[in-house]
Amino acid sequence: MVEVEIVRRNGRIVSFSLRGHADAGPHGHDLVCAAVSALSIGAENAVGELCGVQLECDAGEGGGYLHCAVPDGLDRRTDEKVQLLLEGMVVSIKSIERQYGAYIRLNHRGGE
Repeated sequence: MVEVEIVRRNGRIVSFSLRGHADAGPHGHDLVCAAVSALSIGAENAVGELCGVQLECDAGEGGGYLHCAVPDGLDRRTDEKVQLLLEGMVVSIKSIERQYGAYIRLNHRGGE
């Protein structure tokens, strides 16, 4: 199962983590893993390209782990853009969880 954790502080997303494998299909053909990976890496890339902000990320070798944190000290306007992109990722992951709940769990820490 893929465990997705969204950490918030004062309503803002400050980090997100993915752990595990969905095991919803054979290696290389697992749609749940592929979707969650695309969303999380896509969000990281979008924040970098569209906001000029590099998330502080750490990925495990061989997959199965990704942690990204929003750097401190962003100006208000940039932070709002970053938050919108990350909230979009969360909405999409919620959709996957509704349809494939046996393979993915979305957890929130620090209040939604």
